[in-house]
Amino acid sequence: MKTATLFAALAATAVASPLSKRGVTENEVENGECRTYTFIFARGSTEIGNMGETVGPATCNALKKKYGDNEVACQGVGGAYTAGLAQNALPDGTTQGALNEAKKMFNDAHSNCPNTIITAGGYSQGAAVMTGSVGELDDDVKSTVAGVVLYGDTRNKQENGGSKEPLLAEMIASPILTSPLFLVPGYPKDQVKVYCAATDGVCGGALLVTAGHLTYMDDVSDAADWLEGKISSAGSSTSSSSDASSSGAASSSSSPGSSGSGLGSLFGGGF
Repeated sequence: MKTATLFAALAATAVASPLSKRGVTENEVENGECRTYTFIFARGSTEIGNMGETVGPATCNALKKKYGDNEVACQGVGGAYTAGLAQNALPDGTTQGALNEAKKMFNDAHSNCPNTIITAGGYSQGAAVMTGSVGELDDDVKSTVAGVVLYGDTRNKQENGGSKEPLLAEMIASPILTSPLFLVPGYPKDQVKVYCAATDGVCGGALLVTAGHLTYMDDVSDAADWLEGKISSAGSSTSSSSDASSSGAASSSSSPGSSGSGLGSLFGGGF
């Protein structure tokens, strides 16, 4: 019954979406463009272009406005993620193929541009794609993701939306998925921002597409500001680590015996 209701509701979303909108496609990661910052986005159901038509392109543009076009690489999740309606009824709210495609974008961004700071976002079904894919990333890749914004998450109710403490029984049964420390599995809760409008029946848990599900353009500016804060924190952390390494190297090179010969020179003067 719930599956049928969800399918019908999301079909209504497709009908309600303005037909005049044009989808946007961004492949700046796939094209191998290394930039200081990378933004990866998964669109909502039935949206065209790998970035979609609404909050995806808008969030990308907001970040480019903050940092400059040449400083931000935007990448949409396409390929195996087709943003079909029926995919919402699957246990993960999307297909494993979609999750794998999103993970590929994160992995490519990290492996090709190891110094880039990654942020991500998703709308509706795309939010489920981000929740599942970020949670499955290897730790070395996950650690480079500074923040994730979720608009109208179709799985917000299942994931608690970060709004309630889980029951002890829930934590024992599934300590990662229900822990108050995690909204995205294995990823810090304070690095996830959920936008769920009070009038949005989809992320509110009723699985009803209401007007609120189509209002998230109003939150783009706030989301970009929030991501900017997370980027700043990530940059400060990276800088501190680099400074500590440099300081350690300088200390070692200036230690007694470092400029001499013999064993003191060979082992850095450490006796």
